[in-house]
Amino acid sequence: MKKVGFFRSIHFKFVLIYVLLIFVAMQIIGVYFVGELEENLVGNFTKSIKGHVNLLTYSIGEEMEKERGEEDPTLEEAIDAILEDRDNSSNDISEVRVIDTRSRRVIGTSAPGNQDIVGKKTTEVLIKNTLTFGKEDSDVFRDKGRRLWVLSTPVEANGEVIGAVYVIAEMENVFEQMDEINSIFMTGTAIALVITAILGILLARTITRPMSDMRKQALVMAKGNFSRKVRVYGDDEIGQLAVTFNNLTKKLQESQSSTEGERRKLSSVLANMTDGVISTDRRGRVNLINEPAAQLLNVSSETVMNQPIIEVLGLEEEYKFEDLLEERESIILDYSKKNRPFILRGNFSVIQKETGFVNGLITVLHDITEQEKIESERREFVANVSHELRTPLTTMRSYLEALAEGAWKDEEIAPSFLSVTQNETERMIRLVNDLLQLSKMDSKDYRLKTGWVNFNKFYDHIIDRFEMSKNDDITFKRDLPKEAYFVDIDEDKITQVLYNVISNSLKYSPEGGQVTFRVRASDGFIIVSITDQGVGIPKNVIDKIFDRFYRVDKARARNLGGTGLGLAIAKEMVVAHGGKIWAESVDGKGTTVFFTLPYEQEEEDDWS
Repeated sequence: MKKVGFFRSIHFKFVLIYVLLIFVAMQIIGVYFVGELEENLVGNFTKSIKGHVNLLTYSIGEEMEKERGEEDPTLEEAIDAILEDRDNSSNDISEVRVIDTRSRRVIGTSAPGNQDIVGKKTTEVLIKNTLTFGKEDSDVFRDKGRRLWVLSTPVEANGEVIGAVYVIAEMENVFEQMDEINSIFMTGTAIALVITAILGILLARTITRPMSDMRKQALVMAKGNFSRKVRVYGDDEIGQLAVTFNNLTKKLQESQSSTEGERRKLSSVLANMTDGVISTDRRGRVNLINEPAAQLLNVSSETVMNQPIIEVLGLEEEYKFEDLLEERESIILDYSKKNRPFILRGNFSVIQKETGFVNGLITVLHDITEQEKIESERREFVANVSHELRTPLTTMRSYLEALAEGAWKDEEIAPSFLSVTQNETERMIRLVNDLLQLSKMDSKDYRLKTGWVNFNKFYDHIIDRFEMSKNDDITFKRDLPKEAYFVDIDEDKITQVLYNVISNSLKYSPEGGQVTFRVRASDGFIIVSITDQGVGIPKNVIDKIFDRFYRVDKARARNLGGTGLGLAIAKEMVVAHGGKIWAESVDGKGTTVFFTLPYEQEEEDDWS
């Protein structure tokens, strides 16, 4: 996980918020305090000036009402004397002017450098308003950057306004005091903020340190390590959170162990199942497939992940995913190719919550190729046995019915009919015997009675027996080595194998044909072969001649008295001895049947 920068950390944010809150509080207090202080200072200043002005106004009013004689000073001189006496009464007053109401002329000023205005009419708006309305008026203005407060006060006598006093006072001292107070306040605020920030950092550490520890614990837990514990720093809410976090870690560890155990069990079950299992999400896309399923479908687990299951199973043309959710019966999946049958059975189970919400689908695949093959062979076997038995039974019934109807009295026909029924009976007996033989071979309790035999002598003896009974127009050729090959075999069973194969060769050999017998050794096996010069077997069916009841030419085989089980019995017996049997043929030139047997080569003197 990316490391959190200092300016983005909760530690910095906590201190910043704490400092901002203090700063805002200090500003609110400062604004209120400075506003009230300024109002108070300005009020005191104006009150002080007005007090001086009131005394001055009283004195000036008396002089303006006084009747003057020749010896008395003029009004202007009296006013100047009053203003001169009052000039040092207040350091804040820079100038005082006295204006007569009737002439609206300035009759006196306290400013020595401004005496030229005496005797002139005033132009000040405040004075005009005071003389007109008889009310006090004031205003603040700046002169060369300095704030001045002016006050115009009426001089009254007997209820009439006889003049006005115009006072100019400097307020800069008041605002200088305010600036000093503001500077002190800002300095105090800065010191308070620094102290607050330091305290905020210390306080934030008490909160962020446990949180940082829990963050580290969460990262460790995300990697699967539950052994680490969060340190508990106290019994407050954060301490209780740390304790709860440790309890959560313990529960998660137990849950993870349980889940891991269940996962391993499930993984082991899926891995060791012979059936294929495929799981999907609620959209029908594969999210799990075990190895048997991948092998059955001939795909890799990586390529089918997140693929629609109907495409993985090749059902997109016949089914939709919603159809599979509703499917209650098995679906047969036929992936057979030419000469390679491959059939699967798919069973589907819906994964649902208790609320009925569908989470996905489980598909179980069974390989039923052998089962279907066995079932097909069973059906074919029953049909073949029924057919093989029905033919002679039908023939026998026809002849017996004829005999029962009086044909037995005909001395020419009766013997022929009896001969046919006898031949058909013997054919059925051979068929039943062959079936019993196959049944014994298929039985699990079947055991061979083996013994060591010099196969060359044994083979030569079998050939001699057939040479005595063969037709004169068929010749035998023996290609047997002089070296002795000793095999551990059941003589009766191998005799039957050779009898069945040689009988077939003789049946299908043409007049003047030759049957060749060979024995060769290779890699611990002897290879026995019987070659005829018959019509041969087509390549596309040569592998089927060892199947039960299979005949290349069915009509001819029945006429020759075959049951269609001879080579099948030979195959079962050779396989039981640890060998194999096969055939090679050239159409129109003949067929060679081969079979192998394991052998041990020993000196001939050891087998006396």
